[in-house]
Amino acid sequence: MKRIVLFIATNLAVMLVLSIVLSLLGIGRPGAGGQLEIGGLLAFSLVVGFTGSIISLLISKPMAKWTTGARVIDAPQNSTEQWLLSTVQGLAQRAGIGMPEVAVYDGEPNAFATGAFKNSALVAVSTGLLQSMNREEVEAVLGHEVAHIANGDMITLTLIQGVVNTFVVFFARIVGFFVDKVLLRNEGGRGVGYMATVFVCEIVFGLLASIIVAWFSRKREFRADAGSARLLGSSAPMQNALARLGGMEPGALPQNMAASGISGGGGWSALFSTHPPFEERIAALQALRA
Repeated sequence: MKRIVLFIATNLAVMLVLSIVLSLLGIGRPGAGGQLEIGGLLAFSLVVGFTGSIISLLISKPMAKWTTGARVIDAPQNSTEQWLLSTVQGLAQRAGIGMPEVAVYDGEPNAFATGAFKNSALVAVSTGLLQSMNREEVEAVLGHEVAHIANGDMITLTLIQGVVNTFVVFFARIVGFFVDKVLLRNEGGRGVGYMATVFVCEIVFGLLASIIVAWFSRKREFRADAGSARLLGSSAPMQNALARLGGMEPGALPQNMAASGISGGGGWSALFSTHPPFEERIAALQALRA
């Protein structure tokens, strides 16, 4: 889950910085005649929208290593690290992808996979996960992460994020133009009201767009669970791993992960959650055997 939160946060930050810089340079603002050029604005929105998501994708692996303090296993220091390498290698071969980097980081039970390319990705597990699960359950979690890589989830997520970014940038400027020219009656349509409205709208629309990204993320979690079941030849290990994670106290999660709603939730929190509730994921795995 942390990889998705980092991706969305980095993407939003890059998009806002690009948007502000280009707007200050006069790019993407209404023309001198106070008229919006829809074609030019759409092109501008596409550039800003996809640049943010692509940059986020390209730096996702080093960013994840840096923020988690993950240590890549180059030379195994013990039998557990040797087992991790051999297990990920076997899963990667079965999934038809290149061997990803394998890393361990200190933290509560969790794992993630990230990277811009299928054949040079990263799979990381926490020390808490290794300590709280048996090897069959850990293998199921590793299979889940390898399935994310094999499914190309980060690439698809980037495309979806780029599309929603484009709409965010585009409509923020439409609203900004309307507020500045119609409500504030600035004939040029590009005064302080325009700039302030665009900035606020990009933040608000960006948060709303994250609901769409989170919805897709929840769908891909079901696919990755099913992918783990296929790689291991049984859905039971993944069900057991999810049941164990679901039985852990939410307060045991690190603060920077608690806000991302790993255990699901109701109301508005469910809309922004990148993962479905464990009960729904287990039920979906049970249905695979039906």
